[in-house]
Amino acid sequence: MKLLSSQDEVLLLAVIKLGKDAYGVTIRRAVSEATGQNWSIGAIYDPLYRMEKRGFVESFLSVPTSERGGRSKRIFKITNLGVQALVENKRVKDGMWETVGDLAAAKSR
Repeated sequence: MKLLSSQDEVLLLAVIKLGKDAYGVTIRRAVSEATGQNWSIGAIYDPLYRMEKRGFVESFLSVPTSERGGRSKRIFKITNLGVQALVENKRVKDGMWETVGDLAAAKSR
């Protein structure tokens, strides 16, 4: 399986964290807070749609709400394949971090 980009990994983790509240605005807020960077809405939706094509997430429209002027939200949900991709990413990264050890010690090498 091809490894996820850091951006894809952060987005998938946000989708898991948010659960039933995983839609564009809440995902953007979660990843912006986690990374300390202001993510554009395009930086959220474009990769999510790409990952949907790859089978890592699914999306569906919520029931329209009056607070949104009768519009629906596009809710994202991680799939089993998406979970497998995250687990594989973590396995590879953890293995690499173990070989590096303490970064301060690695810097002096």
